[in-house]
Amino acid sequence: MAAAAVDSAMEVVPALPEEAAPEVAGLSCLVNLPGEVLEYILCCGSLTAADIGRVSSTCRRLRELCQSSGKVWKEQFRVRWPSLMKHYSPTDYVNWLEEYKVRQKAGLEARKIVASFSKRFFSEHVPCNGFSDIENLEGPEIFFEDELVCILNMEGRKALTWKYYAKKILYYLRQQKILNNLKAFLQQPDDYESYLEGAVYIDQYCNPLSDISLKDIQAQIDSIVELVCKTLRGINSRHPSLAFKAGESSMIMEIELQSQVLDAMNYVLYDQLKFKGNRMDYYNALNLYMHQVLIRRTGIPISMSLLYLTIARQLGVPLEPVNFPSHFLLRWCQGAEGATLDIFDYIYIDAFGKGKQLTVKECEYLIGQHVTAALYGVVNVKKVLQRMVGNLLSLGKREGIDQSYQLLRDSLDLYLAMYPDQVQLLLLQARLYFHLGIWPEKVLDILQHIQTLDPGQHGAVGYLVQHTLEHIERKKEEVGVEVKLRSDEKHRDVCYSIGLIMKHKRYGYNCVIYGWDPTCMMGHEWIRNMNVHSLPHGHHQPFYNVLVEDGSCRYAAQENLEYNVEPQEISHPDVGRYFSEFTGTHYIPNAELEIRYPEDLEFVYETVQNIYSAKKENIDE
Repeated sequence: MAAAAVDSAMEVVPALPEEAAPEVAGLSCLVNLPGEVLEYILCCGSLTAADIGRVSSTCRRLRELCQSSGKVWKEQFRVRWPSLMKHYSPTDYVNWLEEYKVRQKAGLEARKIVASFSKRFFSEHVPCNGFSDIENLEGPEIFFEDELVCILNMEGRKALTWKYYAKKILYYLRQQKILNNLKAFLQQPDDYESYLEGAVYIDQYCNPLSDISLKDIQAQIDSIVELVCKTLRGINSRHPSLAFKAGESSMIMEIELQSQVLDAMNYVLYDQLKFKGNRMDYYNALNLYMHQVLIRRTGIPISMSLLYLTIARQLGVPLEPVNFPSHFLLRWCQGAEGATLDIFDYIYIDAFGKGKQLTVKECEYLIGQHVTAALYGVVNVKKVLQRMVGNLLSLGKREGIDQSYQLLRDSLDLYLAMYPDQVQLLLLQARLYFHLGIWPEKVLDILQHIQTLDPGQHGAVGYLVQHTLEHIERKKEEVGVEVKLRSDEKHRDVCYSIGLIMKHKRYGYNCVIYGWDPTCMMGHEWIRNMNVHSLPHGHHQPFYNVLVEDGSCRYAAQENLEYNVEPQEISHPDVGRYFSEFTGTHYIPNAELEIRYPEDLEFVYETVQNIYSAKKENIDE
């Protein structure tokens, strides 16, 4: 989409002259209407900002009605950007005309930057310093974010490249904000124990494009608390928890009254709402995100424990988190207040196991091993978050299909935000960046930091430094874009083209072609491992880069592919990197891909026409 088209689509608000006389026929009748009626007409929704600008320039009366802080411009702002209204207080004075202009300018700037990303970063992952243009823009950040959301919400199957880069920019901006909030949260005193708030930060960081807030999650938990209170009322209508007000932190001292709360909680959570530990799909990152735990009503021990702990504390039961090996638990004190307590003075609660109450021996039986008394101790917020992020890190290392390793990258960021000098994780981050080929300068910074922290890592650091410097030099030596012309004699055997929806004959997956080579360009080891020699034409045939519907990228031999006579959209995260539109039969390459394959688009049209003609003939027969 050309920048000029974007500019013309945006409304320009004209400057208001000092005075103008009404020259439009019938205008004198209009201005004689009561102010409320005129205001209603101007706020009816059918007038654009440009219309309001023209109306307000006709006479003093209309100009006064269209004052900058009045209802007319407020309504213009609300209709154009409704999602932004939640950021304004009804009691605040707002110059709505000025806000409109600033928001519009921010939108134009954001779109200009989004449009530039494909040309700048088509051949590589967007490095972190690639977002500096957005960070340096003037004006409220929320305005830029809102424009990016508007791009993502554009209807239809067009502007795929814009959506691809708008998503990346929004992802980065929100993560930076969340990470700063998390770091500030971790600076709180040790006795500040909002376990739920910390867990929500982790959830938000790993899902920055989702609408997740502590307020919304707390509201859902409050609704569960209300159900528990309803059940508790049937057990003991005079229970002190029933008199607690929202937000207060009162605690019940009598064990019997605490037990009644836990009984009511177990009934509501596990019998009524059907929450349960996710044994069938234990190694799924969704089990660690609090908003997903509430939606899916399942999780793993640590996430189920945090939900259980939050509800119990709101109802006056002082449960505490226990970083028990292999199975996170809660402990419930049974000893007298002020007495010296040991591990046998507690009951241990397994929120993953439907709130089952365990003794010390039963805890050891649960994991099948004896553990020291220290592992039954309570842990603070930072340790709880460390364990949650550690679980995500383990899951990120298991990622197979996701070529971007996004979960691993996110969990490393979170872990290093809490423990910035963890040498092994810094080394893993450097290796990951090196493997993905992103931001080599950052790799060198990380390696220098590792060397300062632990000179013993010289071997691993030296290897990565050498290869990173070689990578930087190769990038400097790269010349021009390789252009592949179908008309070249060496490409005569290439039967398919970029943008075509294909099907793999052997594995049955659907995919879209985004690149091709006249013969296999992979090394001997890959050819051997993929058993390419077993194919009739071996590696001496065209090979195609394809985006697969399962999210993977593959390199497929021509003889293994065939046209998909019933083409469908390919739900791959990188589709927008290469294509600007899906027509219903094929993808149209964006400007950057078309430069590399300038003759393919015409071939696609011919191919699709032939496929549909053949399909129609078969139907007629």
